[in-house]
Amino acid sequence: MKVAVLDKNGKDTGRKVDLSKDVFGIEPNNHAVYLDVKQYLANQRQGTHKAKEKAEITGSTRKLKKQKGTGTARAGSIKSGLFKGGGRFFGPRPRNYGFKLNKNLKRLARRSALSIKAQDKAIVVLEDFNMETPKTKEFTALLQSLGLENKKSLFVLGDSNNNVYLSSRNLRGTEVINNSELSTYKIMNANSLVLFEGSLESIEENLSK
Repeated sequence: MKVAVLDKNGKDTGRKVDLSKDVFGIEPNNHAVYLDVKQYLANQRQGTHKAKEKAEITGSTRKLKKQKGTGTARAGSIKSGLFKGGGRFFGPRPRNYGFKLNKNLKRLARRSALSIKAQDKAIVVLEDFNMETPKTKEFTALLQSLGLENKKSLFVLGDSNNNVYLSSRNLRGTEVINNSELSTYKIMNANSLVLFEGSLESIEENLSK
């Protein structure tokens, strides 16, 4: 699959890159994509929720009333969840929501996500460029030239480029990452995937294993 390489002004440079069929042209496995996205979202959960149960409530341990003869149910402690101020029955406890997926499945999920974007013609290849200083105005002009100012976009850098990252940091709907940070969730969450030319070799090398 050949894709035209654009410059930072959104114009065709006259060059084309050939996207690997093994990475950008496979039959997508939707279940693998689902599992990888589910794992990513599960790992974002802090899992710090906590409610006090009966044993953790501060209060008297005195028996409230005699066991029999009151005509009502027996009650042993004011700390019971049946009473106001008592502990919660089976309340939430801190836990880790993460789960394990093997590497081959995660690679399959990322290849599937990239193939979905390729089928939707939502991949743009941009020639590498540098910014002398961080300028949000310059990055906004880049988005406008690519027609992405009102779309969720994910930019994938080949090498660490701090000025490009800082220029985009306070723009809503746009994220700039290195190719090592590429995940299935981030690919699927973006309307358009903008790959810097220098990132393609690393992406294809990592996902072709």
